[in-house]
This record gives sequence, C-alpha cells and structure tokens, in this order.
Amino acid sequence: MSNIREEMPVLARHEGDWVGTYTLVDTEGKILDKHESHLSCQFPDDSPYSYYQINRYKWADGKQEEHKFPATYRDKFLYFDTERIEGKSWEIDDSTLILWFSYKTVPAAYLYEMIQISPDNNHRARTWHWFKNHQIYQRTLIQEQRVR
Repeated sequence: MSNIREEMPVLARHEGDWVGTYTLVDTEGKILDKHESHLSCQFPDDSPYSYYQINRYKWADGKQEEHKFPATYRDKFLYFDTERIEGKSWEIDDSTLILWFSYKTVPAAYLYEMIQISPDNNHRARTWHWFKNHQIYQRTLIQEQRVR
C-alpha cells in the first residue's frame, strides 16, 4: 500500500475535481490561447498507479480534449510517464508543489509548473513556464476552484 497521502500531504489536499481557466501568454504578455478546464485528481485504491489525473479542456469554438495522467509514487516524488508526457512532481512547502515535465513530441522543450493550494483547499493557482533550448518562450496562467 502506498503511503503517498502521508508523505505528500500537500498533494493529498488536491484530491477532487477542479474547474478553471488556462490562459497562455507569450513573453510580452500577449494572450495566445484561453480555454476552460475540468481536472479530476484521484488516489485510486485498486490500481498500479498511486495517483491518476484526468484533464478535460474546452475552447469557445467547441474544440474539446481529454488527457489521462497516471503516476507512480516513490521517495516523496510523483512520476509521470505517459504517451504524452514524462515528468516528476514534489512538494516544496506546506502549500506548493513543483512539477517538471516535457512533451515527448517536443524533445528540446520542457516546463516547470508551480501549483499553490489555498489554506481552505478550495482554490488553486498554477503557472507553467515553457522553455525551449533553455530559454523561456511562453507561460500558462491557471486559476481553479474546487467543485467536489
């Protein structure tokens, strides 16, 4: 049995469903994309994965996407290795997670995400810093609230 909840208590506070908005901006702050999101963060009991996340996105023009992110847990790190991404996440204080990941189809790029959860566990602020050849080229700004 995984002890992820005890060893990553900040991550455990994210369990549930979150809705929000993703806003992608360039380095000058110009909006490149904006869409709605619904994320489900789960700790399945009967699964080879200690953590499982489902991301659903919807754009104003009707476009929709859904992505699944199973993760394994080891030594206070969460590890992702899916068809889409590879990465790892860890806690840095009592309200903040860091996630480093890269898209497998873009080998020269990687992202750092900072995820902060409010003391009441009902709001999250997330930022993605996108790097290509070790230079930042865009950011994603995410605001979410818990719906369940």
